[in-house]
Order: sequence, then structure tokens, then C-alpha cells
Amino acid sequence: MPISDSFAQRLAKVVPSLAESYGTPFHIYDLGAIVAAHHAIVAAFDDWPFRQYFAVKALPTPAVLLALVAAGSGLDCSSPAELRLAETAGARGEAIVFTSNNTTPSELRAAMALGAQITFDDTRHLSHVAELPPVVAFRVAPRGTSTLMGTAADSKFGVPARFLAAAYAEAKRRGATRFGLHGMTCANELDASKAIQAAEELIATAHAVEREVGISFEYVNFGGGMGIPYRPGDRPFDFAYYARAIREGLARAFPGRRVAALMECGRCVSGPHGVLVTRVVNRMRKDRELVGVDASMSSLMRPAFYKTAYHHVSLPFASERPEVAVDVVGSLCENIDKFAVERLMPDPREGDLLYVHDTGAHGLAMGWSYNGRLRPAELALTEDDRVIEIRRAETFEDYVATVRWEPVEVAR
Repeated sequence: MPISDSFAQRLAKVVPSLAESYGTPFHIYDLGAIVAAHHAIVAAFDDWPFRQYFAVKALPTPAVLLALVAAGSGLDCSSPAELRLAETAGARGEAIVFTSNNTTPSELRAAMALGAQITFDDTRHLSHVAELPPVVAFRVAPRGTSTLMGTAADSKFGVPARFLAAAYAEAKRRGATRFGLHGMTCANELDASKAIQAAEELIATAHAVEREVGISFEYVNFGGGMGIPYRPGDRPFDFAYYARAIREGLARAFPGRRVAALMECGRCVSGPHGVLVTRVVNRMRKDRELVGVDASMSSLMRPAFYKTAYHHVSLPFASERPEVAVDVVGSLCENIDKFAVERLMPDPREGDLLYVHDTGAHGLAMGWSYNGRLRPAELALTEDDRVIEIRRAETFEDYVATVRWEPVEVAR
């Protein structure tokens, strides 16, 4: 949906001159709003034992990670590179959750060396470590509550529920005494009732495993997947209602003790607080009305990657014009390189600045350099309305940085 009025007003003061002097395209984020979103999630759990771990994959930019760690956030990582980013941002030990899949032994060792909380995605991974982590946690396969998460039958994620007790029994046999349970229950879910249903299923699974194996869980990690209202008219996810239901569900299932709740939210923390600023470079008429901009899928892949993905698009500085239905397209040699299809907006003109909204999560992070279209810069709007560069635009030198202009022999 359109960005907040306050963010829009602040951008209006700086973007025209910034685009002129700095150039387009670029992503720009509201750092203060990202940190405020983190605090709101924590506040929703009140005094219940809780920790939020920002999903690094959503926005793997050190300036953002540093701000969140300073605000008390943990970091959720799923690769060695993300572990290094977390370490650089100041996260240590249990401030890191390592939740990966198809994980190699070396990756598990790297996470354990940092003291991270490990989530095993498969029973096989238990045999990849000679010494168990302090807390053993498995990820349970999805049950299909969310259509985006799928079902255990078609998912590569997690341990099927029927194998879960045996997995914990094996960990217990190897000497484990502390346990957690993880479930990625949703994906871009806006219906709090559906998310609560999935959370209740996860709590019930934890309760059943405890009884069958004779263990006690220290925490239940509900993953992330809370959605944001991308489309105008979408209702925001009711996080306070969701958090209250989790607290009450844990209290009912485990009377007499307070099992901690963990979450790995990314999109709902940073997603609404980013904008891709691009410029109209071509206004074309073919069988469809086309608006060519100077950004491509290298800047934002979601609309092409997911058929149902939607990002609001606006012309913030266009004067009153008649509305037309247009496709907003990039320059990639792919017909799916589109930010919007048959979208109504004031008739765009060459030179207009255009916003693609809600790019603060899974935006630049999913970009690529196919076709030699390089990823743009990331800027941040500070609380005192300064604009700072937190990642420069890629250059040709970056594009060929790994090339061996003089080939190196590696085998004979």
C-alpha cells in the first residue's frame, strides 16, 4: 500500500533535488521507522519471555543490522555470509539464530563457533556435529496452513511431524538436556486468525513431543511470515492480537512455567519503510501502453518472481493528469521485467520520478546482475532528515570482480 504519510512528506522534501544530484535509481529506507517497528513487536509480547530476531535475508545491509542490534534485536541467519554480517553488526551467541536448510557440516560448525542458537532442519544434520549445541531445536515441516508455505509433502523444509519425537529422542540419547522447537508457520500472511491457527498447531506439537519424549522445551520459535499490506485496501496484520494469542496458548499448554516465544520477522519490520526511486526514461505505445523506467529486476525481483506479488507504484510529483492503464517496465531482456501491469495512474511522462513502494524487505536483497543490469545504491533517511549512503551502486568493476582475466590452473 502507499507508504505512510509521514515518510512520504519527508521524502518529498529531499527526493527531487537528490534524484537530480545523485541520480536514479536508488532504494531509500526510513531507519527510525524500522527500529520503531522492532520495538512494537517486542512491546506486543508485554512481559512474556520473548526475543525477536530480524531475518537478515530481508535486508542484509550492515547499517540496518547495526541499528536493530543496538535496539536489542537478535539476527536470524541462514548462510555463512549472513553469519559474518551478524557478527560484524555486533550480534554474538544467543543473539543469533541459525535457521538454514540443506545445511553442510562446515556451515553448522561456523554457526556453533559463534555460539548461535542452531535450528536443525533435518534429522540427518544431527550427525553432522560431533558435539551438540547447548540447546537442540528442530524445525517442524509446514502443515499447509498458509498457501505460500505449502505442505510437508511438497516442502524441502523441516522434519515431518511423524519423525519429530524420534529426532528429539536421539538428541536426548546423545546427552542433550535443553530443547527448543521451530516452525515457520506463515508466509506473507495478513490474516491474524490463520497465523494464530498455525501457532496453536505448533504449540500443540511441542506439547505432544514433550509428553512422548520426556523433555521440556525452553522456547518455541514461531518463525516469521507476518505480511504487510502491499495492496491499497489491504488491512495490516494485527500483531497485538497475534502476540496475545501466543502468550495465552503457551500459558495453557505449559501451566506453571513460561516457555519463551521467539520470532524471526523480517518483512513486517523493514518492508513498509523502503521505497525504490526511479525515473521514467521512455513512454511507449505498443499493443499496450508502456512506461520504461531506469530500474529493472536487478533492483526489485518480487513482481516478476512471484506471480501474485504486488507493489504499489506512484508518481509523487506529477501534476493532475488523466489516468491511464500502463505497464511499468525495466530494461532487462526478459518480458517478466515489469513492476506493474495495466496499472491505473496519472499519465506518466519522460523525466517523471516514480516510486515503487514497500521495498524495505526482499527488494535489493533478491536482486541480480543478469544482462549486466547492476544493482542500485541504498540510501537511508535519518531521524534528523539527513540522507546517507549505506550501500553504493554496483559498477562494472564489481560485475567482473571475480573474473580471472588470466586463467588460473586448478587441476591437471
